[in-house]
Amino acid sequence: MFLEGVGPRVFAHRGLSLDAPENTLLAFRHALMAGATHIETDVHASADGIAVLSHDADCNVAGTRIRLERLTMEELRRVGLGKGQSFSSLREGLDAFPDARFNIDVKSAAAAQATAAAVSAAGAIGRVLITSFSENRRQQTVGLLPGVATSASASVIGRSVLAARLGMAAPLRLFLKGIVAVQVPESVRSLRILTPRFIRAVHAAGVEVHVWTVNDPDDMNRLMDLGVDGLVTDRCDLAVSVIAARTWESPPRNDVTER
Repeated sequence: MFLEGVGPRVFAHRGLSLDAPENTLLAFRHALMAGATHIETDVHASADGIAVLSHDADCNVAGTRIRLERLTMEELRRVGLGKGQSFSSLREGLDAFPDARFNIDVKSAAAAQATAAAVSAAGAIGRVLITSFSENRRQQTVGLLPGVATSASASVIGRSVLAARLGMAAPLRLFLKGIVAVQVPESVRSLRILTPRFIRAVHAAGVEVHVWTVNDPDDMNRLMDLGVDGLVTDRCDLAVSVIAARTWESPPRNDVTER
């Protein structure tokens, strides 16, 4: 379900934050209304073990430093982030948008079990993807959610890039076993990751290629010309328009359900 339908896929990076704080229900609603096919978000754990939607573990809110792991979910809900928004739990996000697909980056060890608990409680295993920079965190979370979609961690991506460069198809398939997508930047420092050879090799292994974080329409077009399957972007509104112009169709709009 997570990757059903034809691409290119538009991943709204932390929602659409032009007029909403990032990683809030309002940002997610704006993204879905703009036509994003997927919500990309990040999860930490609160002091009472609840999965919290936030990119950073430490946040500066109105001059006050907030450490998520030291506050309960109830306390975090009382922190104003602007535009009438506060911190929300992952469960709240999944419940608020029951038809939306969520790409979830598990940002801390404590968040692994909390994330799995929220996804299970919401009955959302079929519409989420679990990812993490850490292979241990990724495996721990995925192990608690049998059948969930997952993308490659940093170490798996590193091995996959090398295998693709060397033309080692069999090891690449082994590295990517059980993985539905690699989600990568174009480059890391001086190392070019996204090359035509890499895209071809990953596709041959039956895996999609998603690129982050792409905000310029010219870059979006260039990357889609290369054959990428998804764009992770802060400007999902622009990505939807770019894709629509390429296909001569009207920009899609999701029928957003919020509870």
